[in-house]
Amino acid sequence: MTHARDERSALCDLFDRLGPDAPTLCTGWSTYDLAAHLVLRERRPDAMPGIAVKALAGHTASVQNALKARHPYPELVGLVRRPGGVYGLLPFLDDAVNTMEFFVHHEDVRRAQPGWSPRELPADLERIIWKRVASGARLMLRKAPVGVVLRRSGGGVALGGPRGGARVEVTGPAAELLMFCFGRQRHARVELTGDPEAAERLRGAPLGM
Repeated sequence: MTHARDERSALCDLFDRLGPDAPTLCTGWSTYDLAAHLVLRERRPDAMPGIAVKALAGHTASVQNALKARHPYPELVGLVRRPGGVYGLLPFLDDAVNTMEFFVHHEDVRRAQPGWSPRELPADLERIIWKRVASGARLMLRKAPVGVVLRRSGGGVALGGPRGGARVEVTGPAAELLMFCFGRQRHARVELTGDPEAAERLRGAPLGM
């Protein structure tokens, strides 16, 4: 098993346990909506551009709703559980592309439920996550209103946001920094230091890919 497969399996187990109407951190989406999104992402390449391009978002939303109409929730979860499209044919690509995707969405469901707590992750997964955070910080933080210093607990620094002006330091484990950079700032267990107003602006900024 790869980390991508582990996160996929754990997320689907959670989907099964919570049912179709549980909340997620994806604004306005239930677990049913998130499952449909993940199926669309792997099995409907025609609708994928609308995930990132607003002008095409209408088609993507239409396809996602059609998937929900066509498939009962357990069927959609079953489709998520089995890598689809090119990821089903090339396991190495599934691991390269989907480890972060499924980790974040697994946490989107976990952290939307009461009483959640951070997981203790395998050391190699923490290293992989930090590598992705460090290499992608500039992209993920491109909309940050202030300069950002990401400081990994245990060692490691990455920079993002504007190069001049106010700067906020964000400190925490690699997994928490990833959630922060993916736009889940208010659900990431991190410490922010710097000007309080700048820190609050950063907490509300539209971060992510």
